[in-house]
Amino acid sequence: MLHLDHLHLTEPGFALRADLTVPKGARVAVIGPSGAGKSTLLNAIAGFMAPTAGRILWQGAELTALPPGDRPLTILFQDQNLFPHLTVAQNLGLGLSPRLRLSPDQHKAIDRALERVGLASLGSRLPSQLSGGQQGRAALARALLRARPMLLLDEPFAALGPALKADMLDLVSEVAAETAATVLMVTHDPTDAKRFADQTILVADGIAHPPQNTAELFQNPPQALKDYLGS
Repeated sequence: MLHLDHLHLTEPGFALRADLTVPKGARVAVIGPSGAGKSTLLNAIAGFMAPTAGRILWQGAELTALPPGDRPLTILFQDQNLFPHLTVAQNLGLGLSPRLRLSPDQHKAIDRALERVGLASLGSRLPSQLSGGQQGRAALARALLRARPMLLLDEPFAALGPALKADMLDLVSEVAAETAATVLMVTHDPTDAKRFADQTILVADGIAHPPQNTAELFQNPPQALKDYLGS
């Protein structure tokens, strides 16, 4: 269970409050207007932004002061975070050993992860030799290898076409189900939220609202969501 306990995030000209709980194993969309604080919320959970007040807890243990590398999570950004000078397999290996000192079993795990995401023959390639969709699959394979209990997605598939993005969302759903991971996904697209997430957090007007059932939220949207959707 992820609990944001009276969390306050502030920057010059910006403030966001969150007091909410995400059940363990949930798939949650984070939606709202541009600039409302969706990515900021994920950055705080990941440890890249210190809160002004409040606490971040996972399974009752406080994460608030922990550095990003010590938190039980993986975060995927839109640029996929792949190092251009390393091969795909080496990029995955970083998820297991920052110095790439890998055991034979770890090399086998990398091969299995690449096969799982449909990149079995591409481990020796550089990221620049992959398509956008393949880069997304490589980044997801690294997250699969890390096997952390939380997966944060900051629109990593936003640049993909509708069909490929749908495939990636389905793959994330499969991986999350296999690993029992809790997933929070920032999106601007209601279609993505409805396809992927059982629950949705609306971020608007300085508040990250508690998760609500996705279908019910879009069937009876509050005014802030109506304004965002233009309905």
